[in-house]
Amino acid sequence: MECSALHCTTAHPLVGHRRLGLTFSSQDRYPHHRPILTNYNHQICRVHKEAKVEPLTATKEDDLSLNKWKIKMLYDGDCPLCMREVNMLRERDKSYGAIKFVDISSNDYSPAENQGLDYETVMGRIHAILSDGTVVKDVEAFRRVYEEVGLGWVYAITKYEPIATIAAAVYSVWAKYRLQITGRPALENILEARKKNTGGACNDSKACKM
Repeated sequence: MECSALHCTTAHPLVGHRRLGLTFSSQDRYPHHRPILTNYNHQICRVHKEAKVEPLTATKEDDLSLNKWKIKMLYDGDCPLCMREVNMLRERDKSYGAIKFVDISSNDYSPAENQGLDYETVMGRIHAILSDGTVVKDVEAFRRVYEEVGLGWVYAITKYEPIATIAAAVYSVWAKYRLQITGRPALENILEARKKNTGGACNDSKACKM
């Protein structure tokens, strides 16, 4: 038997295929097999017709796991020297997908979404947030970020004394004077300007824009 629309053929052991010349013209030959043969052929065609092959597609959970960041870097988008480093790290991260970059100078910056770190706090010193919510800052923040893009060796030595203490002292000086070094107003003036531009103080949900 053939189902022309499905191209399926009988596999009954007593019949064979018409193209081989094995046909039955009379119902008298093997009459006790014929009802079974008809039902058997019908089932074969029906199975072929109803069978479906589902395409292999990535699930939503797979997409989320692929895009899962390991560390969130909070950076000052208005700092020209900072942006040079951020751009370098962003380029490196294209091969890792481990860093989520958050511009604290943006109107969209939300302390509530970043462990409660407000604009003034993160402007004073660099902060990073690990995927488990742990907050790290100063030299450790740089070290953790660099490790995620295969550059851990750059800050590896800062884990050990007396280099750790020296590195922390050097960074403290940089953090204190970075605004003046980059030709920007003092932090107090920046905060005041941001408040004026928004008609009030920065709240806990969104930092105001300078």
